[in-house]
Amino acid sequence: MLTAKQKELLLYIHERIKETGVSPSFDEMKEALDLASKSGIHRLITALEERGFLRRLPHRARALEVLKLPDSAAPSAPPKGRQSFKPSVVGDGRVSPSSAGIPILGQIAAGVPIEAIQSEVGRVQAPEDLLGSGDHFALEVKGDSMIQAGILDGDVVIIKRVETADSGDIVVALVDNEEATLKRLRKRGNSIALEAANPAYETRIFGPDRVRVQGKLVAMIRRYS
Repeated sequence: MLTAKQKELLLYIHERIKETGVSPSFDEMKEALDLASKSGIHRLITALEERGFLRRLPHRARALEVLKLPDSAAPSAPPKGRQSFKPSVVGDGRVSPSSAGIPILGQIAAGVPIEAIQSEVGRVQAPEDLLGSGDHFALEVKGDSMIQAGILDGDVVIIKRVETADSGDIVVALVDNEEATLKRLRKRGNSIALEAANPAYETRIFGPDRVRVQGKLVAMIRRYS
């Protein structure tokens, strides 16, 4: 048995995925359900997961799958909210999505976090001896907070999919299951620090339950015009 808010959120997510092919952001869900904070959305999603109505897909931001709807659900209009959202990704024409290579999954911020790991927008070639075994994906860097690590705006970083990393690794970190950023990970007791490589940016510190590692940096590609 779902509460009214749980049912409302489930139907909203279901309709948005049908309409756009991607689940709504936490801000959009908060606005649609008229909640004061995103923590309420976290609680509702956890409750829906525990009841078997919803599943979070690993290794991707904004990736929710509706497993079932309540028996009483009618195909009516979803709650009010922004109805025409589509993820903003930038293809660079390097290699078409049908070509062999590593998939480019959109942009990632090396600065203020933005949503990332969305859908394939192209492919890029990388020497196999740089990669090793495992699954890899690529992201285009936006921002300048990692410049002292040699990572510049417009670079393409190659990421190996992992769920754990050592302190000091440069990782794709997913914050609050919503935003992804490229930062150096530092373990500080029971906290996780996401450290920039630019003194203009502050280190951000989170509880361990707020950060999930999506992958770690293994190579970088830069093109010169």
